[in-house]
Amino acid sequence: MSRIRVATFIRAPRDTVWEAVRDIGSHVEWMQDAVAIRFTSPTREGVGTTFDCDSKLGPFRTTDRMVVTEWSPGRAIGVRHFGKVTGEGRFTLKRRRSGTVFVWKETLTFPPKFGGPVGAAIAAPFFKRMWRKNLRNLKQEIEDSAQLGS
Repeated sequence: MSRIRVATFIRAPRDTVWEAVRDIGSHVEWMQDAVAIRFTSPTREGVGTTFDCDSKLGPFRTTDRMVVTEWSPGRAIGVRHFGKVTGEGRFTLKRRRSGTVFVWKETLTFPPKFGGPVGAAIAAPFFKRMWRKNLRNLKQEIEDSAQLGS
């Protein structure tokens, strides 16, 4: 099992950041590892929403089935994912005086054919690097949009 945590500070109110991340379908715009998202439930937000996410990390491609397990408007989104690698992820938004801290935590379990715990330990730095870049993309997207709106 691998535990990964990345975070960034976004110079925008928490409600603005929430509006950007609550639209799960738009995550492909800032997540470089997410290629496509296809909803498999009639809902597009809230607990119980399901979707397939095509992902890539270097030459590796996979499709994960995801289910939203937590939905706290303005505060957090939690998901459980099933595929070649299983796990749970959570986005948390923390209000700060001059913006929002966005925290992304993942717990991943690799099957034996992908090296089990050893594979997870080897892959963790690659995921962490990619997700840091994803958060930089999100930060830039939100802050640029906020400047345009000023």
